[in-house]
Amino acid sequence: MNTNRFFPASRLRRMREHDFSRRLMAENQLTVNDLIYPMFIIEGSNQRETIASMPGIERLSLDLLLAEAKELAALGIPAIALFPVTAADKKSLQAEEAWNPEALAQRAVRLLKQHVPELGIITDVALDPFTTHGQDGIIDDSGYVMNDITTAALIKQALSHAEAGADVVAPSDMMDGRIGAIREALEDAGFVNTRIMAYSAKYASSYYGPFRDAVGSAGNLKGGNKKTYQMDPANSNEALHEVAQDLEEGADMVMVKPGMPYLDIVRRVKDEFGVPTFAYQVSGEYAMHMAAIQNGWLAEQPVIMESLLAFKRAGADGILTYFAKKVAIWLKQGG
Repeated sequence: MNTNRFFPASRLRRMREHDFSRRLMAENQLTVNDLIYPMFIIEGSNQRETIASMPGIERLSLDLLLAEAKELAALGIPAIALFPVTAADKKSLQAEEAWNPEALAQRAVRLLKQHVPELGIITDVALDPFTTHGQDGIIDDSGYVMNDITTAALIKQALSHAEAGADVVAPSDMMDGRIGAIREALEDAGFVNTRIMAYSAKYASSYYGPFRDAVGSAGNLKGGNKKTYQMDPANSNEALHEVAQDLEEGADMVMVKPGMPYLDIVRRVKDEFGVPTFAYQVSGEYAMHMAAIQNGWLAEQPVIMESLLAFKRAGADGILTYFAKKVAIWLKQGG
């Protein structure tokens, strides 16, 4: 960078004086095209459940999901990400409900693609909502998540989502080799344009608590952790190896999760690979913002917008955020 700029010939505040010049030199911009809305779905009809740890976010039955999806599409939001809540009697050690063609996620995809085809549908490929123990895979007698047998189950789950019409399957499990295995299976089944958004750098974070409450896996986990497969928060170089492997295996997009505490990882990934890079502003980040906003400690709109602009500055092409609908409304209003 050229640093031969000296005061008073160079007054950096000049360009900050007026709104027009601040707008002209803005390096990053947040638009509705950057937003992906994660949504929780439940069985039943006309069912709406609040989530205590995520104020303003609800679990919705499929009829209400469809109505909401139509609103989101009208706002210009490109895509939603679906997360099903699985009844206790449908959970098992082998997570068979994950690839049931009549399971909640698969029915939701078919309904949405029939009635709101322009809205991109991203499905979660992971077993934790379907296992009795809350882990993202199939475990051995010691409780260790077995990699290859879990991958075989994930293939079946991803294929069932593609058959239902999902636009993007998003493996969030962090098993080794699962992207290549899923890509090969999709190709062999003729789903050559089904995209894979790989949760490539997913950290064993403490910020996921409200999400686990929302999908009903917190109680199953019983104080356990996912450190044997999700990444160590201490590591940065390792994330680049994970991303490189997923890209080599056929990922179309890569994800960093969580978001704001890991924006340095987003920047490194984007600089190193220059591929479509996404980040997830996770439930704990949402809960912290909402707690401060509801207590009057932070101003709602400017703080939320600033938090999302930080993702863009770090290099994210898109952001999964529970603020997506709210922000889309503000953007439409010119906020």
